[in-house]
Amino acid sequence: MKYDIKNLNLANSGMIKIKWSAIDMPVLAGITLDFKKKKPLKGITIGACLHVTAETANLMIALKEGGAKVGLCASNPLSTQDDVAAALVKNFSIPVFAKKGESKKEYFKHLNAVLDMKPDVTMDDGADLVSELHSLREKDINKILGGTEETTTGVSRLKSMEKGGTLLFPVVAVNDSMTKHFFDNRYGTGQSTIDGIIRATNRLLAGSVFVVAGYGWCGKGLAMRAHGMGANVIVTEIDEVKAIEALMDGFRVMPMVQAAKEADFICTVTGNINVVGQKAFKVIKNGCVISNSGHFDVEIDLKVLNKITKNKKQLRNFVEAHELKNGKTVFVLAGGRLVNLGSAEGHPASVMDMSFANQALAVEFILKNQGKLSSSVHILPEVLDRKIATLKLRSLGTKIDVLSKQQKKYMSGWREGTK
Repeated sequence: MKYDIKNLNLANSGMIKIKWSAIDMPVLAGITLDFKKKKPLKGITIGACLHVTAETANLMIALKEGGAKVGLCASNPLSTQDDVAAALVKNFSIPVFAKKGESKKEYFKHLNAVLDMKPDVTMDDGADLVSELHSLREKDINKILGGTEETTTGVSRLKSMEKGGTLLFPVVAVNDSMTKHFFDNRYGTGQSTIDGIIRATNRLLAGSVFVVAGYGWCGKGLAMRAHGMGANVIVTEIDEVKAIEALMDGFRVMPMVQAAKEADFICTVTGNINVVGQKAFKVIKNGCVISNSGHFDVEIDLKVLNKITKNKKQLRNFVEAHELKNGKTVFVLAGGRLVNLGSAEGHPASVMDMSFANQALAVEFILKNQGKLSSSVHILPEVLDRKIATLKLRSLGTKIDVLSKQQKKYMSGWREGTK
């Protein structure tokens, strides 16, 4: 079996992490048991490009129990937990190609190592597998039955391909499931991003000015958590409706160039490039801590920052000080990459339980509908989305009301109104 990881001897530590995360993943555990019994994925190969974490490991185990052959690489050079990678290789014979801190060259080498396994289904977190297939490996596309995509950024890339007529196989946008983006993006990103910032800096958030760039689901979660820690939150936005929402949620809203003047912390969660750029750097507050929780390391304009930096040094793990030519100093966390995975451990297992339940069921959905899905971006059927929510509520010991026959009749009719 081919693999490329940092150290196989770390497997025992990785197993402890995998078992610990499994405690909070009862929905995926139920799917795993069902997969083990029915083997719905028998005979297929799944190529996965995901954050190599303990939670991801439980998904890989579920897919293998379902009968699939699985290969895994990292979807970010800083997100790999090396001991988890070792455990998957040693204890589950799952090929992993990932190392924390890998170079860009290594990253694409590992990505292609997974594609060399000739997958039938791709599983993406950012659409790099799909992009590589369409850009450099079109000859391998004929074997692809479909793919899944977990992130907002990845779905945006795929929809751009669909619009341009270049997407050559169906992809299920797992990110667009209600049990994914409502919870993973909001509560997962919100908590894990704060966790990454605090682990890297050990700074107090209470009383600070915390700027959140972008008020999508991830931004909402981050703003909520920063406010809960006692920070004074400012939101920057380009969408009028989201800006109003942020304002009515109790946050100040202003352009980045204005917010940077008073920011103690800036964190980007937009999915766009150069959100913190030259104009902001010119006026940025001395000592500002800058981080990113968007998928790619493009939201902080590091090229411009490096040009105006006269001295740069590493102060702590994942904290790089930039002494600017104007005399100010700013601190960049995790090299501008995903701070929640670069300097912390990513989302809590309880949240990933639902996200990875979606991933597992999406693969089964693709196989059940083989040949019926167009080469476009699809959403997992609502019935499966609600099944996941039902299982999650059950695992939490929570019950909800059920409509009576009379109530169902009333809701489905139009004749009854004011009495």
